[in-house]
Amino acid sequence: MAHRYHSLLVLLLAVAVAGAGAATPRQLFLVTQPAVTLTNHHGQLLTGNHSVNLLWYGRFTTAQRATVADFVASLSSPAPAHSPSVSSWWATTARYHPGAARLALGRQVLDPSLSLGRRLSEADLASLAARLAPHRGSVAVVITAPDVLVDGFCLSHCGLHASASAAAPPKGSPRAATRGRGRFAYVWVGDSSEQCAGECAWPFHQPTYGPQAPPLVAPNADVGMDGVVINLATLLAGAVTNPYGGGYFQGPAEAPLEAVTACTGVFGAGAYPGYPGQLSVDAATGASFNAVGVAGRRFLLPAMWDPKTSQCFTLV
Repeated sequence: MAHRYHSLLVLLLAVAVAGAGAATPRQLFLVTQPAVTLTNHHGQLLTGNHSVNLLWYGRFTTAQRATVADFVASLSSPAPAHSPSVSSWWATTARYHPGAARLALGRQVLDPSLSLGRRLSEADLASLAARLAPHRGSVAVVITAPDVLVDGFCLSHCGLHASASAAAPPKGSPRAATRGRGRFAYVWVGDSSEQCAGECAWPFHQPTYGPQAPPLVAPNADVGMDGVVINLATLLAGAVTNPYGGGYFQGPAEAPLEAVTACTGVFGAGAYPGYPGQLSVDAATGASFNAVGVAGRRFLLPAMWDPKTSQCFTLV
């Protein structure tokens, strides 16, 4: 089962609108946010050490790849001297019983020639993820370039996390004893800068729907990739707390509210529709951020529901 994530901007989808195909921008409207209580459905969560392997589908600059790679490397790295940190944000996932998953940056694969074409289906995404030799000790992440068309992208979601069966390696191969035939979790996120930045890169782009406010300055000077980080953070949190559809979520399994989607549109204290909340601002560049990662790199990360407090946790 694929769990789709639409940034929803500052809009909240009415809980009564059910089904994975229902969360389209045209059906979004302002509503009072329902009380959030994510229920543990007692399915398997991702725990222990996992590598995050990245597949770059299309053309990306070295700087763009570094932004995402540094974010992933920051998830479980020691907290930098600057606070708050990416790792302190990620530590909230450990409060989901039986937690915790420690994610480390794994290998990166480049596919600049678009080996499966410029238009991808969900089955294509799973096929790409399978190239990363996935197993239960890893999470595969596929990132598509701005000119790649993915079914449902922008219309119903900005990315998804799902699971697929890992094919068994040849008998007697070095991986045969460790890879197995289990399911692996994977994530897809698209760079929305050329297709729907107003939907999938808010608050770094003027929103397409809802209250209008000036966009924030992106901390890594790239609206598309800073938007990718927000969506990737959302989906990785969902992938570890609800990897196979039986973990923590609220609402129908086909369109669940998960660890971060339960707090859509919230980035800092005092957030409300159209306003992401109180954030730190770089005095030199004017960029907004709320977390610091490896090498002092700055990011804007969404709020995450804290099962200990039953509140949306923000870093600032």
